[in-house]
Formats: sequence, C-alpha cells, structure tokens
Amino acid sequence: MVVAVFAVAGGDDEPDRTPTSPATQPTAGEMTASRQPQEESGPRGDVKITACEVDPVTKWADAKLLITNRSGKASNYIVQVEFVDASGRRLSEATAATSNVAPGQRSEATAQGLEQITTKVTCRITDVTRFAS
Repeated sequence: MVVAVFAVAGGDDEPDRTPTSPATQPTAGEMTASRQPQEESGPRGDVKITACEVDPVTKWADAKLLITNRSGKASNYIVQVEFVDASGRRLSEATAATSNVAPGQRSEATAQGLEQITTKVTCRITDVTRFAS
C-alpha cells in the first residue's frame, strides 16, 4: 500500500491556515507573564498575544491579540486560542476574528473563553486563518 501526502501553498486568495500542536514548554505565539512571543512567518506571524489573564470577577480567561496584516491584500483573520494550566492541560479555548484589515494595518481583537478558571493560565495560539477580504 502506498500513501502519498501533498502540501500546496496557497496565495492570498485562499485560506492560509497555520495549526500548531500543543507543547509543554512555551513556544512562539504563547504568552505568559514572564515571556514575550517570538516572530513567525506566514499568517501566524501576523498575530501576537499582548495580554493573557483570567478576569477576577467572571473567572473567564481572555487573550488580547494584535493582528498586523503583513500580506499584500486586505484580509480577514480567524484566530483560535487555548488556555492551559502550568502542566499544559487545556482548560478552555476561544476564537477571535477581525475583517478587512488593509495591508500594513493593525487590528486588536480579544479571544474570550467561557469556562470559569481558578488558576493562572498560559495563552497559546492554536490556529490562524487569513484570507483575502
């Protein structure tokens, strides 16, 4: 039996998805109180976590995101974030979206979890989809 796997890079007219697998050590795209995110290429590199916290009243985690369109076309973004505890266990997840971001333009968005969390969390970007507006 032969199994073939093909990877095709799409242009700005097609969705550009950049998934990542969970890790136990902080990686690019994560933010904790003591670590800043690192640069990445593609749509994933367009998104930075600027804050990661659990609201003291609602106990819901949220990740503040800064999205900078580094492509050549106005684009829409869908960003998926997970909230994990110190052991790397996923506690919640959330999605943020923004649309019609011009080339070079920045947009702020918030990925808001809906489960109550009573411990410190780390925010991780798990998927970024960018497609032309």
